[in-house]
Amino acid sequence: METKSSILNSQFSITFGSKRIDFQLDFSNRKSLGITVTPDLEILVKAPIDATIDKVKEIIRKKAPWIIRQQSFFLTFHPKMTDRKFVGGETHLYLGRQYRLKIISEKVENVKLKGKFIEVTTLDKSKVKQLVNDWYLRNAKKKLHAIAVELIEEFRKHKVEPSSIVLREMPTRWGSCTAKGKIILNPELIKAPKGCIEYVIIHELCHLIHHDHTQKFLDLQTREMPNWEKWKMKLEKLLA
Repeated sequence: METKSSILNSQFSITFGSKRIDFQLDFSNRKSLGITVTPDLEILVKAPIDATIDKVKEIIRKKAPWIIRQQSFFLTFHPKMTDRKFVGGETHLYLGRQYRLKIISEKVENVKLKGKFIEVTTLDKSKVKQLVNDWYLRNAKKKLHAIAVELIEEFRKHKVEPSSIVLREMPTRWGSCTAKGKIILNPELIKAPKGCIEYVIIHELCHLIHHDHTQKFLDLQTREMPNWEKWKMKLEKLLA
């Protein structure tokens, strides 16, 4: 017979329409069942010791529409960049605009925007990918920081500011805010329009005040950026 102690932190699932919802279940000394959807799309469930598995699944099924909405919301922050081959004529994004890659055989290695092109000069075509990625990172450090500084200044009216702003490659997030107030931005954001970048930064700044995605959080985000849903949808579509 399966006991509660044997299923602590175990994985379970339910079906809701055509979707399967997997969740991690943990029992503890609490009075009500709690459901958390993490930014990595994991579903964590904490239930009272006396709750049955069937009752837990029943509640999860009732909460399924909310769970799916939360996962959809977090997908905004999951980069899905198409693989690139870094060959001449290939399309690349920069601040929301499309540019074609132009490779020029020259001794001096350099990358720059020129008209509708990202122009790369090198004698070694195997270096094109690294040269372009380095160029993106240099611009991300400069541009994302400049945009963040302006928004941080605006947020001082709430008497909060991040402890620091750092760039870090994150395969499943566009941005995050740590418990200590450090805001982390994905350098891939440099490929999105400025409005998308502002949306991600404002989202994380709002977490300095409200740590969860409560209604108060959404109300604050809407006050700070009334058209945030437009940029959220654009970020989902543009970099998908």
